[in-house]
Amino acid sequence: MSGAYEGRQFVGMDLHRRRSVLVRMTEAGERLETVRISNDREYLRRVMARAGEAPEVVLEATYGWYWAADALAELGARVHLAHPLGVTMFGLRRVKNDERDAADLADLLRMGRLPEAWIAPPATRELRGWVRHRAKLVGARTGLKCQVHALLAAAGVAVPMSDLFGPGGQRLLAASPLAVESRARVDSLLRLIGMLDFEIDTFARLVAGRLRGDPGYVAIQAIPGVGPVLAAVFVAEIGDVTRFARPQQLASWAGLTPKHHESDTTCHRGRITKQGSRLVRWAAVEAVQRVPAQTRLGRLRDRVGERRGHNTGVVAAARELVELVFYGLRDHQIRCLPAPARTRARSA
Repeated sequence: MSGAYEGRQFVGMDLHRRRSVLVRMTEAGERLETVRISNDREYLRRVMARAGEAPEVVLEATYGWYWAADALAELGARVHLAHPLGVTMFGLRRVKNDERDAADLADLLRMGRLPEAWIAPPATRELRGWVRHRAKLVGARTGLKCQVHALLAAAGVAVPMSDLFGPGGQRLLAASPLAVESRARVDSLLRLIGMLDFEIDTFARLVAGRLRGDPGYVAIQAIPGVGPVLAAVFVAEIGDVTRFARPQQLASWAGLTPKHHESDTTCHRGRITKQGSRLVRWAAVEAVQRVPAQTRLGRLRDRVGERRGHNTGVVAAARELVELVFYGLRDHQIRCLPAPARTRARSA
């Protein structure tokens, strides 16, 4: 159909790695155009030129969506990001194709039923990239260290110290009677660990330098167990905390609230949803496992743990910690914490 429609237009974009499908429609749901384009800014500009002024555009939060969201915003569109978990019904259709997916996205948007995800600004996405890259490097280093432990175990070498890669552990590694093949592997792993140590420290310094003047970053380090590394995870992953009206919403977004299934007179509450940022959940759990027992979070962890088990106590304390993070990022202070908490030891 012609692109001369003068009213507000809605555009659904089914984004893929190489090509995408765009469906334009009116506020009443009348289909104006369906077009398949290569993922090129110029092709996208040509299609959006026919969509009128300030069209409403929706795309799914899928692989590589950053460039499309930024390009659409530059072209004057109001961009919406569909949450993947909210549009899972697409896969239940008997006929599924890119055109149907794009049209359904546009329909959900124009009817006000689109489950939206937050579009982080470029600066926040860059900070997230640094924080997540460092986390992946730490994970890779942990895997290499596990291989060293496995080689020593296979050779029957006991490791009496808690840190095999400290000064005492290094002496043990140098003196261990290993076969030539095993020694070559250990030496290779140690060289790789050394390189990863350098990269991890580099990105830790980059993140700390970026956040040095951030008042929320400074404020949440007053929480027992939260040091510079975990504070950076919270700031980068949460982004603009004012998008949450209450701290409970942040805890739910982080996947630290229980599942809730209710029908008629039956109600079931199960394990935590684990939906949301995996890094935020990890940071919260990591922090509360190290706090002293006499702190607010430590008392909650131990009290709930005695009644319902250690893991449940840790999760309850992690949920409380995330709520404290909410106030720290929003107000740049946490009034409910006693003053001595600011001087207690903090974990990294």
